[in-house]
Amino acid sequence: MTDQSSMQAAILDAPAKPFRLTDIVRPQASPGQVLVRIKASGVNPLDLKVAAGQAVHARQPLPAILGIDLSGVVEAVGANVTAFRRGDEVYGMTGGVGGLQGSLADYAAVHADLLAPKPANLTMREAAALPLIFITAWEGLVDRAHVTAGQKVLVHGGAGGVGHVAIQIARASGADVYATGSANSVPLIERLGATPIDYASETVADYVAHHTQGRGFDIVFDTVGGATLDASFNAVRRFGHVVSALGWGTHALAPLSFRAATYSGVFTLLPLLTGEGRAHHGEILREATRLVESGKVAPRLDPRHFTLAAIAEAHAAIRDRTATGKVVVDVAT
Repeated sequence: MTDQSSMQAAILDAPAKPFRLTDIVRPQASPGQVLVRIKASGVNPLDLKVAAGQAVHARQPLPAILGIDLSGVVEAVGANVTAFRRGDEVYGMTGGVGGLQGSLADYAAVHADLLAPKPANLTMREAAALPLIFITAWEGLVDRAHVTAGQKVLVHGGAGGVGHVAIQIARASGADVYATGSANSVPLIERLGATPIDYASETVADYVAHHTQGRGFDIVFDTVGGATLDASFNAVRRFGHVVSALGWGTHALAPLSFRAATYSGVFTLLPLLTGEGRAHHGEILREATRLVESGKVAPRLDPRHFTLAAIAEAHAAIRDRTATGKVVVDVAT
């Protein structure tokens, strides 16, 4: 930092180029906004797609500061903000897409509705890992599928970012949870309290017969997309519900239709891109705080520490599939 009006930020000038660490003017909180002193920035696979110029749906013009998730401390509040005050510890999914400044910087001015109080029992690093994956899982299971106690829920990709949180939300709702994954992910899925299904060794017909007596699952949550979403249409029961966070391909709906089942898509970025639904994101994160503080949800973090100067290494951990949990960049220590 050179003075009180500037901040350090990592800027991406063009797709697939190195990040540039530099000092820029510190933003100020406009009406309805909160100025957050950022402590940690969560890294999501979407960040890599934006950086590579492969996320047209995220609409992030470059040069830009990336980083979708953050945790930090309220530095100042703008006019009309009553929910937060200086010194509050907060977290949220606040930018890095739609032309909004991201979290790979010392400070960000973000809409107050997107924030929630940080869980008291999480570190800043742990809190920064949660917003996008928790909001996605909650919108799918609770908002769309209305998960309830006693239902059989299948989570595709149960060891992934969204998947491991979806398992915990479904279990907190009293559901009987199953999750697909590789053979290596079986121990983690079991620790999370779900019944593991090795997708490489069991067909859809096999695990539907084994775990549901051929009836199908009440809810199938697809976090993988592609052929896995097609498999979901064959795994759901009659009058059941399939929800996907990656339903962007071309899919045959006949298996779903013949079961009189329903389908919902989740597009977590919508409030950032359109301004619609921002308050609901804050509400969802307050539910996250409640579940985390009650011991029912915990994020799984990669143990490595990355700084703003090492963003390329943080992205490589995801791209090369060496991460053992959510990757987090330490913005301030």
